[in-house]
Amino acid sequence: MLPLLLLLLCLLMLLLPLAVLRRRRPQDAGLSRLVHLQHRVARGALCWAAAWQQKRLAQSTLHAGQSQQRALRRCLQGAQGPRCPTDISTFRNHLPLAKANQVQEKESWGQLLPPTANQYRGEASLQATLLGLAALNKAYPEVLAPRGTARVTLTSPWPYPLPWPWYALGQVSPAGAKDPRALLLEALRSPGLRALEAGTAVELLDIFLGLEADGEELAEAIAAGNPGASLPRRAAELREALEQGSRGLALRLWPKLQVVVTLDAGGQAEAVAALGALWCQGLAFFSPAYAASGGVMGLSLWPEQPHGLYLLPPGAPFIELLPLKEGAREEAAPTILLAEAQKGKEYELVLTDHASLTRCCLGDVVQVVGAYHQCPVVKFICRLGQILSVRGEDTGENVFSEALSRAVGQWPGAKLLDHSCVESSILDSSEGSAPHYEVFVALKGLRNLSEENRDKLDHCLQEASAHYKSLRFRGSVGPAQVHLVGPGAFRELRAALAACPSAPFPPEMPRVLRQRRLVQCLQRRVLS
Repeated sequence: MLPLLLLLLCLLMLLLPLAVLRRRRPQDAGLSRLVHLQHRVARGALCWAAAWQQKRLAQSTLHAGQSQQRALRRCLQGAQGPRCPTDISTFRNHLPLAKANQVQEKESWGQLLPPTANQYRGEASLQATLLGLAALNKAYPEVLAPRGTARVTLTSPWPYPLPWPWYALGQVSPAGAKDPRALLLEALRSPGLRALEAGTAVELLDIFLGLEADGEELAEAIAAGNPGASLPRRAAELREALEQGSRGLALRLWPKLQVVVTLDAGGQAEAVAALGALWCQGLAFFSPAYAASGGVMGLSLWPEQPHGLYLLPPGAPFIELLPLKEGAREEAAPTILLAEAQKGKEYELVLTDHASLTRCCLGDVVQVVGAYHQCPVVKFICRLGQILSVRGEDTGENVFSEALSRAVGQWPGAKLLDHSCVESSILDSSEGSAPHYEVFVALKGLRNLSEENRDKLDHCLQEASAHYKSLRFRGSVGPAQVHLVGPGAFRELRAALAACPSAPFPPEMPRVLRQRRLVQCLQRRVLS
C-alpha cells in the first residue's frame, strides 16, 4: 500500500500544476503538449497500480482459505483484546449470526449494516476502483482518451475517489461541481464522449427523465454559453435529438458513446432494463463493483461479460456465505468460506462488522456461476428483506418483479421504470376487505391504467406463486391494487430515504416499504 501512495503523491505534484495551467491557457500549443504528457503519466500510473492490485488479487485468490484467515485476524485485531477468537471455528461459535434488522434502529428502512471500519472499506474500494478502471480501459481503450468521459450525477460510480489522475484521464466534468445541472450541461456540450457515468442506474434514469422534461431550457443554456463558437449548433442538435423520442437518445447525443458506468446496488435492475431498452439502447453497461451497506462486496473484472458478474474477494471485508434452501434461510445451517462455495448454489452474504464485531446476514442473495482460482464468481439474485407477506405467503422480490414484468409486458406501449409495494395493513386499506398488496408503478408510454390491465398483475402473481394462488382462491388474500404515479414520485421517495439517519451509500432502492410516511411520497403523486 505504501509504494502506491508514494507514487500517487509524486504524480499529484506533477499533475496538479498542469491542470491549473490547462484551465488558464487553453489555446497554448505548448500547453497542449503538457496536457498530453499529463495524460500519458496518469495512464501509466493507472496501469502500474492496477497491475500491482491484480498481482495481489491473484495471490490471495490462489490461497483463499489462508487469505480469509488473515482478513479475519485483521478484522478482529484489537477489537476485544487478548480473548478475541483467533481461528474461524472459534470465531463462529463466539459470535452467532444476526439478521441485519436486529442490529439497526427501529426507524431504519432496509436491511442495513453498521458501516465497516474506514480502513477496510477504503482498501476494498481502492482495489475495486483500480481493477475496474483497468478492465474498462482494456475493453474500451478510447474511454480514457482526453475528454472521453463525463459524469452526470454528484455521486460517482467509482467506490474510491481518484480525482486528479481521473480528471487527467479524460473527465470533462468540472472538478468539485456541486450542481447536477452543471454536470449535465458540460456533458451535453461534449459530443465526443465515449463513456457516461452516474452514481447508480436509478440516478441516471432521473437524469434522462429530467433531460426530456427540461430539454428546451437546457438547449437555451447551451446556446447562451458561448454564442461565438459551435455551441448554438450543439443546442440545435440537442433539440433535434429530443424530438426523435426516448429510444436511442444517448447515441444521438453522443454518437461515439460506448459504455454506461454505474455502481450496482440493490434495486437497480429495473432502471438498468429501462435505460437499456430506451435512452441507452445499444450501449454496454458496466459496474466497477457490487456494493452493499457494508461496503464493496464484489469486484467486476469482465466488462465484456453479461452485466452483473462479480468476484467475491477473500480480503477485507470478511465475507462468509450462508447456504439457502429453496430461497430461504436454514436455521441450523452453518456458514461456509468462499473456497467452499459450489457452482449453481445460492447463498446469502454474511459480513463481519469490524466496529461492533457483529456477524450480520445482509439479506443479499447471490448465485455462484463460476470461479476465479479458489473464489466464487456470482450474480445477484434478490434481497431476502424485500418480501411481501399478508397471510404468510412470503412473496419474494424476484418472484414479484418477474410477475410485474410479465404483466407490464401485456400493457400496450408501457415500459416499467420503477415500482414499490406495501402491505395493506400499513395503510389500513384492507378494512372491510381481505388483506392485499398495494403496488405503485412509474411507467413510460402509458398515462392511464384500465381495470383490465390492473387485473393482469394479480393473474401473473397467481401464475408465479402457487401459495398466493391458493390464498386468492380461498378469499384469504384480496387482489393486488395497482396505482400509476406521475413523474418525480420515486425521486421524492429516494430523497426521503436519503434523509433517513440510517440511509446507506450506495443507496439501495427498496421494493417493499414498511413505513407509512414513505408510502405517502408515492400516494401524493398517484395519477390513476
